[in-house]
Amino acid sequence: MKLSPPISPFDATGGLEGSSVLPPLPRRRGRLQALLHRYRLVLLVIGLPMLIASTYFLLVATPQYQSEARFLVRTRSGGPTASSALGSLLTSAGFTSSNEDALAIVDFIKSRDALDGVQQKLNLVEIWRRPEADLVARLWDSDPPAERLLKYYKRMVSVAHDSSSGTVTLSVRAFRAEDARAVTEALLGLSENLVNKLGDRARENTLNVARAEVTRAEQRVIAAREAVTGFRVRERLVDPASEAKASLEIVAKLEATLTQARAELIEKAAYLRPGNPELRNVQNRIDALERQVAIERARITADGQQALPQQLAGYERLLLEREFADKQLASATASLETARVDAQRQALFLARVVEPNMAQEAEYPKAGFILGSLLAILCVLYAMGWLVVAGVREHAS
Repeated sequence: MKLSPPISPFDATGGLEGSSVLPPLPRRRGRLQALLHRYRLVLLVIGLPMLIASTYFLLVATPQYQSEARFLVRTRSGGPTASSALGSLLTSAGFTSSNEDALAIVDFIKSRDALDGVQQKLNLVEIWRRPEADLVARLWDSDPPAERLLKYYKRMVSVAHDSSSGTVTLSVRAFRAEDARAVTEALLGLSENLVNKLGDRARENTLNVARAEVTRAEQRVIAAREAVTGFRVRERLVDPASEAKASLEIVAKLEATLTQARAELIEKAAYLRPGNPELRNVQNRIDALERQVAIERARITADGQQALPQQLAGYERLLLEREFADKQLASATASLETARVDAQRQALFLARVVEPNMAQEAEYPKAGFILGSLLAILCVLYAMGWLVVAGVREHAS
C-alpha cells in the first residue's frame, strides 16, 4: 500500500483559492455584457431617458418660486350671483359677479398687451434670465422677439377662471420669490386698470345715449316755443283762444242789444206814426248794430288767413307740439338720472380675494411628479413596442 505524500500549508492554501465560488474576472464581464445586450432596449428606451431626466431635475434644475393671487370681477347691483360663501357675502354688500368681464380679464392677462404693460414696469427679460437660472428653464435670448417672449411669458404665467364661484386665479413663476411677487402685483394693477376702463366705457356709453335723448328733447322744446312765438308775432295775437272768446262775447252782447232795439222799434211803432223821427233813430241804431254784428261774425267765421278758426287751429297745434316736447324733455331728463343711478349700481370692481404672496420655498420643478409620469410613459411606450415586435415575429414565424 502506497502512502500519499503530505500536503504542505502552501498547497493547502492554493487548494482553497482554486476552489473559490467566484468566477474568473473575464467570465463576470461576459455576464455583464450579456445582461446589457439582453436588456439593451429597456436601457435605451427607459433607462437612458430616466437617467438624463433625473440628472437634470435632481442636480441641475434651478428652483422656481410661484406667487399666486385671486380676485373677483363684480358689479354693484342686485342680480343673482355665484352660489358660494364669498359670493353671498359680496351679494349682501350689493355686489354681483360678472363672468363675462372676468373672462375678458383672463384673455387680457394672456395677451401681448398685458406683457407690454408689465414690461413698462419691470424688466421681464432680466427677471427670467437670472444668473442662477439653468439653461433649460431660463429665457434663452437676451433680446428676444416679441413673439418668443410672449410664448415664454405664457409658460411662466398662468390664469384660470372658476365659473362656479367667479374667482380668477393668477399664478406667476420666477427664479426668485420677490420677482414672482412683483410680476403678479404688476399684472393685478393692469387688470384693475382694465376693469376700471371697461366700467367707465360702459357707463359713458349708457350716459351718452341718455344725454343724446335729452339734447334732442331740448331742441324740440326750443323749436316748439319758437314756433309759438313766431305765430304770435306773425298773427299779432297773444292768445287766439282768448281773442275768439272775446269776439264771441262781443257778438253776444251786440246781438242782445240788437234784440232790445228791435223790441223797442216794435213797441214804438205801435203808437208812433211811420215817419216819426224817433222811429227813424231806433231803426238807424238797429241797422248799425246789424252791421257791427255782421263784421264781428265775418271776423270769426270768414274764409282766409286772418279768420280766427284757422288761427285758433294752428295755434292749438303749436301748443300741442310744445306740450309733447315738454313731456319728452321731462321723460328724457328722468331717464338720464335713472341711467346715472344704474351706471353707479352696475360699475365694475376688481375685488382682491388673495393678495400676491411671497413664496417661502420653491414649488417647481415638481421633480417627483415629472419623473414618475415620465417613467410611466416610457414603460407604456416600451410595452407597446414590445407587443408590436412580438406580433411581427410571431407572424413571420
